[in-house]
Amino acid sequence: MIKFKKKIQFYFKKFFQLVFVLIYGKIKYKNNVITSKNIIKKKIEKVISDINSSKSYFSYKIKNGRVYTDYVEHVAIIDDNTLVNEASYQQISGELKDAKENIVLTKGTPRIKKRIEGRVFSLVQGASGNNNYFHWIFDILPKIKLCSEHYLLKEIDFFYVPNLQNFQKQTLSIFNIEEDKILNSDLCRHIQASELIVVDHPWYHKGFILDQVEFLPSWIIHWLKNVYLKYAKKFDNNEKIYIDRTESKFNHCQIQNDNEIFNFLKEQGFSKYKVGELSFFEQIYLFNNAKIIIGAHGAAFTNLAFCKPDTKIIEIRPSTQSNNNYKRISQIGNLNYRLIKTKALDEDQKKFGDIYLPISELEHCIKNFG
Repeated sequence: MIKFKKKIQFYFKKFFQLVFVLIYGKIKYKNNVITSKNIIKKKIEKVISDINSSKSYFSYKIKNGRVYTDYVEHVAIIDDNTLVNEASYQQISGELKDAKENIVLTKGTPRIKKRIEGRVFSLVQGASGNNNYFHWIFDILPKIKLCSEHYLLKEIDFFYVPNLQNFQKQTLSIFNIEEDKILNSDLCRHIQASELIVVDHPWYHKGFILDQVEFLPSWIIHWLKNVYLKYAKKFDNNEKIYIDRTESKFNHCQIQNDNEIFNFLKEQGFSKYKVGELSFFEQIYLFNNAKIIIGAHGAAFTNLAFCKPDTKIIEIRPSTQSNNNYKRISQIGNLNYRLIKTKALDEDQKKFGDIYLPISELEHCIKNFG
């Protein structure tokens, strides 16, 4: 019975996709050379990555351009039923792929197309750009900087974005982007604009997303500080910070002996913070005024971008976690960074978290700061 239902679902999807191909046409693939008279591709001269192997950045303005997103792994930028390879985005199971593997080439654009009169700037990236704090700050917001090099934000009629959470709305608020200028890609997965603006990704190249941190350029950190530090919201806080990650919905990078760790740190003058309960502008203030920050690997460490040079950082991470994002951010910001890698635990030991940190290891690490 289950197999029969799956077959029915399969054939229904195929029929559904065929109907939309008949309505909107089949999407074609051409080599990565832009020859269409509908597309204006311009090099962004004033934003340069300090990574030696980085490519130049470009903006793309497409007359009657289309965007289709599956909201997870693929964003197709389409000109006259041809995929704009350089401007499209596709990652499958965390690996960046060539435009030849974009889903629209095999499944078309199976969503009702919404026609938008005006200039639309696309900020969609799939799941990683939806409500992930790190990727929103480092992948999506820097695209605003790239766009503004060629096009004034006040001349953008609509911003095509994911279903915005409060922190995302706060980050956009300083650019005077009003609610009526927001296009929710969760509700409109397929749009066509009189004029579509797209820019290159600020730092992805090829391979797996988790490995791309080596290409994270310094200009992003400098731009974030320059734009947002002035909006930091002051509140009564401690300069010695312990990040409470128990608010996270994820099970990974949770400290089993969290209470023991905090009791030790409290004696050293630390205070515990659930960073997600603070506004974006309070988070900026908290990290910018910190002398030392300790916590398990997680989204809160994105805010290291706002720390002053020489701030002491201790990141706690299980040996099974290889993400070096926060080490790279610390290098760019000239932070005094230390990493504690904890021993891998058996599956039956992970019921209350995948990190167990002996107090002696933490004490030793703190003393090493001098």
